[in-house]
Amino acid sequence: MMYPSWTLLSLPLALWTSTGVLASPLSTTSKSRPHPRPLVIWHGMGDSYNSPGMLEFMSLIEDMHKGIFVHSVYLDENPKDDQRACFWGDVNEQVATVAAQLSNITELAGGFDAIGFSQGGQFLRAYVERYNSPPVNNLITFGSQHMGVSDLPLCRPWDVGCQLARRAARGGVYTEWAQKNLVQAQYYRDPAQLPTYLASNRFLASINNEVPSSINTTYAKQFASLNKLILVLFSGDKTVVPKESSWFGAYAPPPDDGGIFDKTIIPMRMQEVYVEDRFGLRTLDQRGDVILETCEGEHMQLSTGCWKPLVRMYTGGPVGGDSVFRPGEGQTVFSV
Repeated sequence: MMYPSWTLLSLPLALWTSTGVLASPLSTTSKSRPHPRPLVIWHGMGDSYNSPGMLEFMSLIEDMHKGIFVHSVYLDENPKDDQRACFWGDVNEQVATVAAQLSNITELAGGFDAIGFSQGGQFLRAYVERYNSPPVNNLITFGSQHMGVSDLPLCRPWDVGCQLARRAARGGVYTEWAQKNLVQAQYYRDPAQLPTYLASNRFLASINNEVPSSINTTYAKQFASLNKLILVLFSGDKTVVPKESSWFGAYAPPPDDGGIFDKTIIPMRMQEVYVEDRFGLRTLDQRGDVILETCEGEHMQLSTGCWKPLVRMYTGGPVGGDSVFRPGEGQTVFSV
């Protein structure tokens, strides 16, 4: 099946780069009343906040939820520099920058729903756990690496910036320099090097509260304040390894006796951080508010039949209420 251009939003995440520079950071609104809840989107690796794919996707949401305010997260107003920040930079500093950005947008003051594409999903989760002011209502993540990746994402052949970052990361993914400067290194979780990962990783191990001696109890409280968490896995994903990371799954460590590493997946509900409710995931799940969804196809190949029911159901709800539409409210209720 051929998909329209906006369906490929992140690495190979984005086949698009911006063809023009906006005069100001991208956000759109309408004067109609009453307003649906605002929406924030964080793009994926290799994309930028105002690429043609992002613009078209946002336009489709505006058509779906009339009068909605949509803000596309940026790390630099220059699209090329925003795209570069997908590969180079300190993720902790980037999340802090976005938190300050969101706190200064008047339309978001009462809270918002959020969509994270690929790595943008775990970055938005970090925002919820560490800041969440203004608060997130529903969080949808498409193909995100919540338990990290055990192989670095592939690059497009002509993407020199990505190729350089990937090569540098593979040369020393757990070095201090890589953990402060290479974005993908900061969510690289090698099951064969878990002690090294736990000792050196400054981002993923932190937001997952994986280090018992440095657990931040605020994370669980803030994360459990979500109304709904919708986790979308791509059935044919070969970019995110393992693909089950999108559902908080991860490879089990290899046996201590040096036996064959058979790539057994530890699912979400068997993860130590879930069992001990280190950051609020078990609380959300036992409340019935973790929704596991599957999209057919490769990483970030978003068909209309996949994204549209989810975005219709979990975004754009009335301000002051949840975002799951009920019969009689003039919206189509999808079974997903």
